[in-house]
Amino acid sequence: MHATTTRALALDNVSHRYGNLLAVDRVSLHVDEGEVTCLLGPSGCGKSTILRLAAGLETLQDGRVLMQNRIVAEGESGRSVPPERRGVGLVFQDFALFPHLSVARNVGFGLTELEPGARAQRIAEVLDQVDMSDYADAFPHALSGGQQQRIALARALAPQPQILLLDEPFSGLDARLREQIRDDTLHVLKRSRTATLMVTHDPEEAMFMADRIYLMQAGRVVQSGSPDALYHRPVSPFVTRFFSETNELAGIVDGGQVATPLGVLPAPSLETGTKVQILIRPESLRIARAGDNGGAVSPAILEEVRFLGGSKLLVVRLEEGLGGGTVLRLRQSGRHLPERGSKILLQLDPADALIFPA
Repeated sequence: MHATTTRALALDNVSHRYGNLLAVDRVSLHVDEGEVTCLLGPSGCGKSTILRLAAGLETLQDGRVLMQNRIVAEGESGRSVPPERRGVGLVFQDFALFPHLSVARNVGFGLTELEPGARAQRIAEVLDQVDMSDYADAFPHALSGGQQQRIALARALAPQPQILLLDEPFSGLDARLREQIRDDTLHVLKRSRTATLMVTHDPEEAMFMADRIYLMQAGRVVQSGSPDALYHRPVSPFVTRFFSETNELAGIVDGGQVATPLGVLPAPSLETGTKVQILIRPESLRIARAGDNGGAVSPAILEEVRFLGGSKLLVVRLEEGLGGGTVLRLRQSGRHLPERGSKILLQLDPADALIFPA
């Protein structure tokens, strides 16, 4: 017999309404011990409601919430363990630090059951974890946004929660600082082996942080899996577009193939006559070089070149023929690219085309 996996958190067929609005629609998900899981989706899709239901800050209407394989809330029976007894750590978007308390007293706020000596030791441990030991006597107003985020994380980790819930924890930081703090936070979470459920609307952030992503749309989970699976094997155009910009073409399946301006693409699972959408990410296109024999090439005119630092965004227009006049975007690295107005040849690896019934 296989041992049952201990799940730090599981939601089982959870639904939630605000009046006539169905904010969460039969959502099931789980977070295993030591795992970072992201709830990802556009604003208003139900992510934060799920976090609040897990924390016990909203009354569960339908379904079950389990922690460590024990039911802590059940919609049908009305049974609910109060938030303070769920073993949950919370970090909100605004950090919610107490302005009148020092860093050490903020971090120790939830450690009331410990003896003074043990409390001081635990405060020192978590401040060391987040590299803020030198700021124990400082007050929140004297800290930068990134430092405040670290203290909020330390405060949430101090009671050694069974599950850590993060609600858009990096959204208030500027872009460069956000990258650094995100990296630091991930190291802390992995070192502490704390099971974490994080809400974000940023796909890059979710792919960086998560072992598993649940992508939501209109209250439902539309796809879940590893970042690699959602990016490379999306189940719908919505999932594809959520993770990146796309070029979009249309076609009709004929004998398991689709003729496109970028060559004939395989569509073995679709019946002849099926109208399809073809989504191609900018990085999947490339400029063919002389002597390339990697498949079909399509003549085009390079209309714009936009510098993005490590790569360039190229805007090209296909020449006459199938799809003549179609404008596409591609990303290309390297310093030496053709001049604007040049004639080029475009190439696509057929395996990189994402094809869906229209």
